[in-house]
Amino acid sequence: MKALVLGAAAGGAFPQWNSNAEACNRARRGDPAAPARTQASIAVSADDGAHWFLLNASPDVRQQIEHNRPLQPREGLRSSPIAGVLLTGGDVDAIAGLLTLRERQPFTVWATRKVHDVLSSNSIFNVLAADVVARRTVSLGERVSLTLPDGRDSGLQVELFAVPGKTPLYLESADGGAPPIVQGEETVGAAVSDGRGTLFYIPGCAAMNDALAARLRGADLVFFDGTLYRDDEMVRAGLGAKTGQRMGHMSLSGERGTLAAFASLGVKRRVLIHINNSNPVLLADSPERAEVDAAGWEVAYDGMELDVAPVPTRKEGGA
Repeated sequence: MKALVLGAAAGGAFPQWNSNAEACNRARRGDPAAPARTQASIAVSADDGAHWFLLNASPDVRQQIEHNRPLQPREGLRSSPIAGVLLTGGDVDAIAGLLTLRERQPFTVWATRKVHDVLSSNSIFNVLAADVVARRTVSLGERVSLTLPDGRDSGLQVELFAVPGKTPLYLESADGGAPPIVQGEETVGAAVSDGRGTLFYIPGCAAMNDALAARLRGADLVFFDGTLYRDDEMVRAGLGAKTGQRMGHMSLSGERGTLAAFASLGVKRRVLIHINNSNPVLLADSPERAEVDAAGWEVAYDGMELDVAPVPTRKEGGA
């Protein structure tokens, strides 16, 4: 199975359009230690790149397609190797790109019932004509084979599972109170397998619990929420009043942070994705980046390519 990082940043991308912070300005200047990143999404393929499935439809999806030749048209006047989109939530930076994919190109949208309800309740998503773009509901814990638009098996299977999170910002109540951290269909992770290797895609997670830790232990590859380095980094920087916990995201540092939570899980390859423009790990020359590197993590970047396969067990005697 092949995985291709289309975008590695959180909502707003890097540099964020209205940010005058030094890190964003370094990215604008083309600083090689601060490469620009679009909003988070990956693509996966089990047939050597003949067909691809997107995990979330970033608002930057058109730019991402133009920057990644494997996703571009190959035959006829109109075509696409994109066979489907798998959604892990209803946040704007996960679904807005669907509106770009509206030119009557056959593909399938896979999501939980609650996320499909978000799409159905907003008539603008009807630009994805029902006679061309299929919508398939995936129940939590159900292992589903992803099919191509013509009904053939793609070679990929997916399971969606709940992770601690919260409702999308635009669906929060207007009373101003902090929404509770919930675990249901609002925020999910995806386990994608080709029968040989499995990758986990979890761009948003509010906490590590026993069930999630057990699921990820010994995994081949995990893309995980890298939104903030410190829980209060946006408050410290004067960018807002919300902590990471208020936004439904774990932070990398601290006793309950991501680095500590993964330290004993034995995950073979760990990649941070959905990284906010305030997070110093985006800067290759920052002390925080050195810390995550030393902890065995990789920081995703646009265009990053990965082959997903189990790491073979080393035999005695080095054979």
